[in-house]
Amino acid sequence: MTEDDAKRELASLAQTLAEHDRAYHELDAPTITDAEYDALRRRNAELEAQFPTLKRPDSPSTRIGSTPAGAFGKIRHRVPMLSLDNAFAQPDFLEFCARIRRFLGLSPEAPLPMVGEPKIDGLSISLTYENGRFTRGATRGDGTQGEDVTANLRTMKSIPEKLQGDAPALIEIRGEIFIAKADFLALNASQTRQFANPRNAAAGSLRQLDTSITANRPLALFAYAMGESSVPVAETHWDYLQRLKDWGFTVNPLSTRLANPEEAEAFYARINAERAALPYDIDGVVFKIDDLALQRRLGFAGREPRWAIAWKFAAERATTILRDIRVQVGRTGALTPVASLAPVNVGGVLVTRATLHNEDEIARLDARIGDTVTLQRAGDVIPQIIFVDLEKRPPDTQAFEPFTHCPACGSLALRPPGEVVRRCTGGLICPAQTVERLIHFCSRRAFDIEGMGEKTIVEFHQADLIAGPADIFRLAPHEPEIAAREGWGALSAHNLIAAIDASRRIPLARFIFALGIRRIGENNAKLLARHYTSFENWRTQMVAATTAGSEERSALGSIIGIGEAIAVELAEFFTEARNRAVLDDLATLLVIEDAAPAATANSQLTGKIIVFTGSMETMTRPEAKARAEALGARVTDSVSKKTDIVVIGADAGSKAKKAVELGVRTLTEAEWSELSSS
Repeated sequence: MTEDDAKRELASLAQTLAEHDRAYHELDAPTITDAEYDALRRRNAELEAQFPTLKRPDSPSTRIGSTPAGAFGKIRHRVPMLSLDNAFAQPDFLEFCARIRRFLGLSPEAPLPMVGEPKIDGLSISLTYENGRFTRGATRGDGTQGEDVTANLRTMKSIPEKLQGDAPALIEIRGEIFIAKADFLALNASQTRQFANPRNAAAGSLRQLDTSITANRPLALFAYAMGESSVPVAETHWDYLQRLKDWGFTVNPLSTRLANPEEAEAFYARINAERAALPYDIDGVVFKIDDLALQRRLGFAGREPRWAIAWKFAAERATTILRDIRVQVGRTGALTPVASLAPVNVGGVLVTRATLHNEDEIARLDARIGDTVTLQRAGDVIPQIIFVDLEKRPPDTQAFEPFTHCPACGSLALRPPGEVVRRCTGGLICPAQTVERLIHFCSRRAFDIEGMGEKTIVEFHQADLIAGPADIFRLAPHEPEIAAREGWGALSAHNLIAAIDASRRIPLARFIFALGIRRIGENNAKLLARHYTSFENWRTQMVAATTAGSEERSALGSIIGIGEAIAVELAEFFTEARNRAVLDDLATLLVIEDAAPAATANSQLTGKIIVFTGSMETMTRPEAKARAEALGARVTDSVSKKTDIVVIGADAGSKAKKAVELGVRTLTEAEWSELSSS
């Protein structure tokens, strides 16, 4: 594959993943499985690993978990529960080590002591202990807040109610809840409902509304990580694992302290050889830098810590029949071909569908209806079509013909030059796009309106109760009409209106994400909210940024993680008068909360716009930027009159000169170090 091919496919994957998020992470009843969603993520990760310079600002690899369901209360994590970056082969792991050395400015031979732990295929959990006693527990959720499953967790014998020995006044302990293989088989044999795999069984068992059901399920826990702690409890991760055992937790006995990456590779090979005989499912090995001080220096990049990685095991494969190729229409009009498969078990998961990404991928595979195809699940969880067996091709196979018209509205479906995605031109007249946008707007990661799922939105849209987002917040007068509809009733209609009212207050980042602007996923929405802080300021600045070459457009494109391509998408959105009207209408119906301050909001750098130029001598540029952002500053790539500070390193060029011309405050690296440490 050439770089141009990879660039086009990464663009397609970013768009397709954004449009399928609701089916995997946002709805109570997704139309496709988690494994199918992960197939897209796996393909994206493979391409980013092969072509690291092509990683997009809106990369799907910046996404985390799923939003907590409305059936449970919500608990905000004091320290976010983020996902791990993945390695799928030795070069990925070695690049992880090289990135750490580059970030910290270490020599290529630096040993990097770390800890290796089998990666349990279960459900991540956070347990809060206050004065040594268990007070609450939550699922990972969207990384920021999770479901309150405290009552269910109290039924588990492996979770101590009181920590043994000395314990901090406050500590968050993280771990993985799982069901052993033998217990899983016994559970399925004892009931009518059959779980697909132990991971699903563990998640379903913990999320029971009836705690007595959870109490009778064979749930277990391995503790392995820490969130917030009122006092330091260890200097290394290995020592922290020993503290966990002292407090009464079970730590995976296979966890091992490793002196260097070479020992880590040998550990991975050993666990890979032993995994089939283990009593529980694992899908890889997690490696963490042992020194906690280095972990703090490394910090986080988007959704992932820089100091840890999950090295996944090799793929499992299976063969099945490609029964059909259908096309789905997303909220941006993108037409995505989806393979319908004869059901096949791949590594414990029943797979019936798989994305084919785009028509170029179908052509590359030469996939036809009726073909025998090979699937693989990379990292034990992710399925994808990798091969078509031409020798088994029957004479009556049907080649896929690209759709020239939208299957939802009949409008022309065009493929712009240089793009891999074909799009419906119907726009607002396309019911698929309208409904998809409304579904996205109400989804868990956006407004999270309980009861306003796909079925309800389709029903209300067909009944002309809602045509756009603002109509949702004007449904109250229609409550009697809703109650009279088939399958509703007074109570369900009342609950829906109450849920809508409860969602009228929303953080700026989630509001921006809910709008469904192309390429504005959760991570980019958070970047925009953090940079512009308020809805009013964001709207004003975006309208000004519609003028190409304006200072506002330059400032938008210089936000780290946004860039010019996304700036163009935002400008196009705000150029459309109907979009601005929708925003203004919503603003009269909602309370859009300003972006939450950084954890260190009392820092003298909070809210300051900082530019780094030249090379740093005492720390690397990425570390300096990470430090600034941790202190609440906003780091950009270009200097303007709105810039507050320019930190000038060695061999600084035009940015330093421009700072002087504009009268922007400049600091040497030493002055910056002193300021950021005070």
